[in-house]
Amino acid sequence: MNRKQTLLLTLLLAFGNLAAFAAGYFLRDLALRSEQPFPLLQEAHKILQSHAFYELPPNPALEYGMIRGMLETYGDPHTRFVEPVQTELNTNSLAGEYGGIGVELGRDAEGYVILHPFNESPAADAGVQDGDRLIQVDDLPVTPETPTEVVIAALRGPVGESVSLSIARPPTLTRLEFTLKRAVIPLPSVTWHLAPDEPALGILKVNLIAASTAEEIQTAVSELQARGAQFFALDLRGNGGGLVDAGVDVARLFLTEGEILKEQYRDQAVNTYTVRQPGPLSALPLAVLVNGGTASAAEIIAGALQARERAPLIGQSTFGKDSIQLAFDLQDGSSLHVTAAKWWIPGLGIDIGAHGLQPDIPTAPADEDHPDPAVEAAIQFFTRLP
Repeated sequence: MNRKQTLLLTLLLAFGNLAAFAAGYFLRDLALRSEQPFPLLQEAHKILQSHAFYELPPNPALEYGMIRGMLETYGDPHTRFVEPVQTELNTNSLAGEYGGIGVELGRDAEGYVILHPFNESPAADAGVQDGDRLIQVDDLPVTPETPTEVVIAALRGPVGESVSLSIARPPTLTRLEFTLKRAVIPLPSVTWHLAPDEPALGILKVNLIAASTAEEIQTAVSELQARGAQFFALDLRGNGGGLVDAGVDVARLFLTEGEILKEQYRDQAVNTYTVRQPGPLSALPLAVLVNGGTASAAEIIAGALQARERAPLIGQSTFGKDSIQLAFDLQDGSSLHVTAAKWWIPGLGIDIGAHGLQPDIPTAPADEDHPDPAVEAAIQFFTRLP
């Protein structure tokens, strides 16, 4: 073997060793990356399967429990897991409408689900009567043990699709079958009325901050003004929030200028929401009713109006939730709501997350002689104005 052949063979052997080493390293790395991310969890699960005396819960219940355990360890009370049925209902509520047949559900003395159809709804038009007992929706048998949320989710679905109902009609409980097409059913986030003790005060009760809330408030104000209302109470008591953008839109209704909100996501610049032009209700005489159940997007509205000195807050301190959650849909229709940002009200000068909003006019809790002290205080505030 000559010198050139020896050199070539040496190079080939070296290259082969290098290739073998690289291949081994690559395969090791691939094996490590392909391992389960939670080996202890997998090991514990296998032990339970092999040795546990009691039968394990079926999926997805077991998997849901694992997710909840992970979130409990994570430690953020506002990062939460929501099962499929409640995810669908939450989505409908925030949209302000849903695809359905237009019924309200109740329970009779025996616990059976009974139907109360809305006027001019698909259910009413098809002949469903008030008090009919619901016994089946498509393939779902409906019994006294069936959760109401499960029944609601079964009745709802895409607009234009059909749903089959089996009902038992009192008093003979004659079985009847219906096939209905789902239509768009409004889901109001605002109700309104005149104060019983002062018909000049219109009360705008906002239950949820949804995409339709700003438009609903304008409709409510117009109707109450037609009935004689001269001043208004925006009632945000017990309102746990909703959509941030919808809350900003509500605040813009009542403001003429200025900043409403600042928010910041992780590793991102601060985003500021401002008033683009005077709102259509910017001159409306207004007070805002709050309590410990006023939270999140409802606090954005109340805080923005208080910071701009647009309306006094009447009632008790608010909840104090200054974080924003992003909702991620999971593959089975459940969802994960993850705290992703913080917000604050420019010019307010307080840490809402630590203390909540403080009322300008504090009120005592309700009692027998004063069933609604906040409304009483609102009446006094407006009637004492010059």
